[in-house]
Amino acid sequence: MACPHASGVAALLRGAHWEWSHAAIRSAMMTTANELDSSMMPIKDVGRNFTAASPLAMGAGHVVPNKAMDPGLVYDAAPQDYVSLLCSMNFTRSQIMTITRSKGYDCSESSSLDLNYPSFVAFYDKNTHRFRRVVTNVGGAGARYEVKVVAPEGVKVAVWPKSLAFEKKNEQRDYNVEIVYPSDGKGRVLYGSIVWVEESGKHAVRSPIVVAPTSAGK
Repeated sequence: MACPHASGVAALLRGAHWEWSHAAIRSAMMTTANELDSSMMPIKDVGRNFTAASPLAMGAGHVVPNKAMDPGLVYDAAPQDYVSLLCSMNFTRSQIMTITRSKGYDCSESSSLDLNYPSFVAFYDKNTHRFRRVVTNVGGAGARYEVKVVAPEGVKVAVWPKSLAFEKKNEQRDYNVEIVYPSDGKGRVLYGSIVWVEESGKHAVRSPIVVAPTSAGK
């Protein structure tokens, strides 16, 4: 039942914020989701003996429609960003046209596997991963956010800058993330989060972090 519920919330957000892109709507739903259940305990993974669920099992958490209406910040992405992702995955022009149904997109733009997505996944194929993200202020003017990092066990997570200031609505700011971890050979899935907290306390914009072997979830 997750799909119809999420689709319904997305439709409500589209009605309230007609100017938001599909990516912005998804971001609002993800970054305001609750990782606790109705009893205020961590969401459990039924397939793993009811242990605490990782983002690979529960995604960002339970959708909270009222919070998604006013997320503070969103991670936006344009169609060309997705095409650039396909280009970096070695999709051919013909394959890309099959997906986009348009000749207006190609691989002439710089390609990257690092889509401006509201979460972070680092695989064990190397010990250091770096990401760049751009957030758009959809809240009020004069907003200032400070970063709070909940690093996965045994993992170092660096974020810079540590604060983001917005003078007006729809203004954008970028930040960088570096995730450094040892390969322990156990193939564990480790998870944490990055949360941008507004100084006023009104908004908390949470992005899950997952460190996992490349076979996780298969």
